[in-house]
Amino acid sequence: MKIKNILVSQPKPESDKSPYLDLAQKLSVKIDFRPFVQVESVSVKNFRKTRIDISKHSAIILTSRTAVDHFFNMCEKLKIMINDNWKFFCLSEAIAFYLQKYVIYRKRKVFSSNGSFDDLLKVIQEHSEEFFLLPLSNVHKFEIPKKLEKANIKYTKAILYKTVASDLSDLKDINYDILVFFSPSGIVSLLKNFPDFNQRDIRIAAFGPSTAKAVENHKLRLDIKVPTPECSSMTLALEKYITEFNKNAKKKK
Repeated sequence: MKIKNILVSQPKPESDKSPYLDLAQKLSVKIDFRPFVQVESVSVKNFRKTRIDISKHSAIILTSRTAVDHFFNMCEKLKIMINDNWKFFCLSEAIAFYLQKYVIYRKRKVFSSNGSFDDLLKVIQEHSEEFFLLPLSNVHKFEIPKKLEKANIKYTKAILYKTVASDLSDLKDINYDILVFFSPSGIVSLLKNFPDFNQRDIRIAAFGPSTAKAVENHKLRLDIKVPTPECSSMTLALEKYITEFNKNAKKKK
């Protein structure tokens, strides 16, 4: 049997120029999109239990747009005035520009890097006298706090939002040839929603080493691992795998 349908565990692309849509047309396969996880705010009650005082910090490290949203939303819920003297250290220019949703950008001290935390850390070290707040999800890259500690940066890790499994009950069954995952949380969501999941002939594609490890830890079969020296993106890997598989399937006929 040829591969005919794919489920990507992410929101549907907003643009018609998505490489996934190009892939669907090129290989004549059906691609559906469905987020397997969603982000929820930590409640004010639970945040207060951490005894973190946001107002005592002089600088904020922002690693994503989601972190920006939840930081300012928590400030609003706690009725914390946005300090004019706060410095914002953003992982990328896109995140820095996103700040305009909440503050007047030109009046702020905003720093950004090229998307590499190592580059951002160099800028942070130039302002080592500051007391930093690092808004994060309950599921985050632990190397970021470790690098701050190694650099002797005074900071507080604040869990402001959490990643939880989406309700997938309306899917009824996972009747797809390939399931595509981008985080360990997606694998957890799959098994939470479908505790009797039997992989059988369903292929699993995983992006990143942590996602691949989660597949193996849950005793599932990993068929497509990305990135590789040959395929840097998920769409390239899918195209290569599907083309070869469907070609062999045609020969067997």
